[in-house]
Amino acid sequence: MAAGASSSSLTSPLTEEEITLTVKWSGKEYTVRLCGDDSVGELKRRICQLTTVLPKRQKLLYPKIGSKLADDSTLISTLPLKSSLKMTMIGTVEDDIIVDEIDAPDIVDDFEIGQEEAVDIKDKDVNKQKLRRRVDQYKIELKNPCRKGKKLLVLDIDYTLFDHRSTAENPLQLMRPYLHQFLTAAYAEYDIIIWSATSMKWVELKMEQLGVLSNPNYKITALLDHLAMITVQSDSRGIFDCKPLGLIWARFPEFYSSKNTIMFDDLRRNFVMNPQNGLTIRPFRKAHANRDSDRELVKLTQYLLAIAELDDISILDHNKWESYDESNFKRRRQT
Repeated sequence: MAAGASSSSLTSPLTEEEITLTVKWSGKEYTVRLCGDDSVGELKRRICQLTTVLPKRQKLLYPKIGSKLADDSTLISTLPLKSSLKMTMIGTVEDDIIVDEIDAPDIVDDFEIGQEEAVDIKDKDVNKQKLRRRVDQYKIELKNPCRKGKKLLVLDIDYTLFDHRSTAENPLQLMRPYLHQFLTAAYAEYDIIIWSATSMKWVELKMEQLGVLSNPNYKITALLDHLAMITVQSDSRGIFDCKPLGLIWARFPEFYSSKNTIMFDDLRRNFVMNPQNGLTIRPFRKAHANRDSDRELVKLTQYLLAIAELDDISILDHNKWESYDESNFKRRRQT
């Protein structure tokens, strides 16, 4: 990127509510285009794409607005922003990813959204528009080719595959038990995508440290980070980020769809744009105390292999996954 008065652009489809902002940081100016239904959190996410300064490290300064820019849930349409004025961002690029993640706030207030409200969120035009913009903006880089005829397993990292809060001399001590056995077994029937609500550098680092990217028994199709998420608004729960699987389906429609995709995440809010495809995994915390007894991945392996023969796995209630086994499915297919 050029220095001084030159600018970099991050574009989105034009809408009547679009606003173009100029953001100054470290002697450079960046052009960011947003819509009124975007939040401050989305603004920070787009600034991160241009500057690599993580959203939680950004402090935004704008004439006469003050603390409103500190609230990520604030909608852009509620702010008196003008294209003619420049916004200043103060923030530092993180080099030490380990320290960065330890400093990150821990999300403990997960919540369940009622079925009717979840359907409403998924079907809202404003959220569909956000998904379309994300499809246009976010590029998924394949580490390995998609495989025809395979289903898709999308996995979170923190508290799903790895206890990111406990301390250890070796990251392998914080890895969820049976991880490699689980991924090996799943790979026979599923392509595997890792999707974390953290930065791509941290995703790559952790997957390398855990030996996931170099294991000879399975291959990871792609890695996704927080920039692939979108912000939605719930009448009962306010504004929050989620992981829309429609992004993956739009990128690879010849391989993946709602019928053949399942996502594991310890936060059920992340499924709100695709509630029929989410399975809430028990969080893996306090690794040193629980690693000898945690068998979640062993049981989930059996579930994944049992449902792999179904043409449409979105018809299942994944909340009841523990009540299913292979014999259940055999009986269902015979009736």
